[in-house]
Amino acid sequence: MTSEVIVYSVPPMNMRQLGRTGLEVSEVGYGAWGIGGSQWIGAQDDESVQALERAIDLGLNFVDTALGYGNGHSEKIVGQVVRGRSERVYVATKVPPKNQRWPAPEGTTANDAFRGKWVRKCTERSLSNLGLDVIDLQQLHVWRDDWVGEGDWLEAVEKLKAEGKIRFFGVSINDHEPANALRLIETGVVDTVQVIYNVFDQSPEDELFGACQEHGVGVLARVPFDEGALTGSIGPDTTFPDGDFRNGYFRGDRKREVAERVAAIVDDLGIEPGAIAEVALRYVLSHPAVSTVIPGMRSIRNVERNCAVGDGRGLPAEQVEALHRHRWIRNFYRSGT
Repeated sequence: MTSEVIVYSVPPMNMRQLGRTGLEVSEVGYGAWGIGGSQWIGAQDDESVQALERAIDLGLNFVDTALGYGNGHSEKIVGQVVRGRSERVYVATKVPPKNQRWPAPEGTTANDAFRGKWVRKCTERSLSNLGLDVIDLQQLHVWRDDWVGEGDWLEAVEKLKAEGKIRFFGVSINDHEPANALRLIETGVVDTVQVIYNVFDQSPEDELFGACQEHGVGVLARVPFDEGALTGSIGPDTTFPDGDFRNGYFRGDRKREVAERVAAIVDDLGIEPGAIAEVALRYVLSHPAVSTVIPGMRSIRNVERNCAVGDGRGLPAEQVEALHRHRWIRNFYRSGT
């Protein structure tokens, strides 16, 4: 008796321009938070390596990590894989705020989070973790728009570019605050922004995406599945390992809430429940401002499923319009909102 081997048919990966950088990146990228070994509990390094290897096999060429993901552990895994590949794989990472405040709260200054010396120190540490000579995209891991013109972070970024240690610069916008980067975009000093964008949080469509398109700024869309809610795998009885951040994210009655919201989407679109993850990913890719979407993928199975969506087709216009009815304003990263 032989076991059945399931082979996924994955179409060629579609490429998109990363703003004005001149880089062509896979429209499905790799979000490496989940392989850092902390907050998302359960990742095994050997499985993480296999998943990332498979993603590159399928044409994925953009990986987003951060120094704060497992205190550099994610960067080390990413560097190990990328250095061993013949393909050109673009690596983005992030400088954590020195004050360790995620997201950046109102009233904090640029110097509280990103003094120039700190930006340099973290960049050099990331280069060491990755084992690379240059970081393709260095980002500040939080952002407040009142930091424009404040502090010496920009001087540090420009020097790192001049020294060839980073190629491009971006910011990761505060959770659910997409308008909190409009002033920065208008200055022309930023090459990319990273923002939460999914079926529930459609707010980047209001102002941010238009500004990015006008100024040639690339968009990295993060949290496309709302931390798992839009995969259809979260229900009232779902449990997570001890220490996993999702115990807080989906605390109280939130698991029931998201399950009901997902069921309403399935009913409205007339799709099979198992199709919700593909629909959620295609929704994000249906907006032309998005350069790449960066879901977390810790297994080969999820890599193959997600990469298969990167075929350039997006969603039919009528489904996009229907999904606009399911915008849900809330912030599960904070208590009570």
